[in-house]
Amino acid sequence: MKATQVIKAKEVRDDGTIIEVVVWKLPASLEPCTHKFKYRLFYGVPGICRVRYDNELGKGDHRHVNEREEPYQFTSLESLLLDFQRDIEQWRPSQ
Repeated sequence: MKATQVIKAKEVRDDGTIIEVVVWKLPASLEPCTHKFKYRLFYGVPGICRVRYDNELGKGDHRHVNEREEPYQFTSLESLLLDFQRDIEQWRPSQ
């Protein structure tokens, strides 16, 4: 079984911000993750990340808010998308 793209969407808003969501379903989990998704969810402007959720081999699930990186507890794809949406709605430059 090969990786299958589940979601690929990009929106450029009137204020210049970009929302991009890319999710793949993998044949096996990407250690140390226990789920079978590879994802990148981005909110920002060209060259500036305001909010990003992603996972990497060896690093696992995490999110970035401005310059800060922190672990993220993945529970489901639906929860990931809701958490990302909530962060976009609550984002403020002082975070």
